[in-house]
Amino acid sequence: MSAYSELAQIYDTLYGFKNYEAEAKRLREIIEVAKQSRGNTLLDVACGTGAHLVFLKKYFAVEGVDLTPQMLEIARARHPEIKFNLGDMRTFDLGRKFDVVMCLFSSIGYMKTPRRLREAIINMARHLEPGGVLIVEPWLKPEDMKLGGVHSLFVDKPELKIARLDIPSVKGRVSIHKWHMLIGTASGIKYLRQKHELGMFTDAEYREAFVAVGLKVFHDEKGLMNRGLYIGTSPVTATN
Repeated sequence: MSAYSELAQIYDTLYGFKNYEAEAKRLREIIEVAKQSRGNTLLDVACGTGAHLVFLKKYFAVEGVDLTPQMLEIARARHPEIKFNLGDMRTFDLGRKFDVVMCLFSSIGYMKTPRRLREAIINMARHLEPGGVLIVEPWLKPEDMKLGGVHSLFVDKPELKIARLDIPSVKGRVSIHKWHMLIGTASGIKYLRQKHELGMFTDAEYREAFVAVGLKVFHDEKGLMNRGLYIGTSPVTATN
């Protein structure tokens, strides 16, 4: 069971600080420059509740994939006209190709190992049209991980209070985040513990995964939220 099954109902509130409209605008700018295919189909891998698609569906024929049924349930209620698929980013097979495939908010970090990273990139790339674009937002690189402090995230709304605390640690090249969460509503206060492990891949590992499947890769250093973006374009003559 995905850890996000327990967070689905509060996910959008917990990450309410994200400016999805601005991120979607930036994505459109990137796609306009990088995409060489003529279509406008877009697949959001690890789409969560479909928050980016609120803005992207105005410009693209969109579809989503996620590992967590509870997240997809919310996405389907939000976008009843959009098809959402249950699947792992390493193994999903939709039987068709897209002009844009994207995997955002550092979801790629859950692959944990370079081998799984390559498997995910291979699988997403094989869903690309010739001339299509793969956009991946990375998790932190090993040199960017800062230890020794308490991380916190708070939500203070009239009907909902959330406090999430975490002291990150590292094992090898995996960052470990043991979340301690208090979730308060009118019906009571819930205590939730979760463990999240994310692979900290190097720039070379990301680039090698893209190049290995024949994509021309570019690194946008700033990205959507200062984590960067890896942008790969499939050759126009590709047969993948």
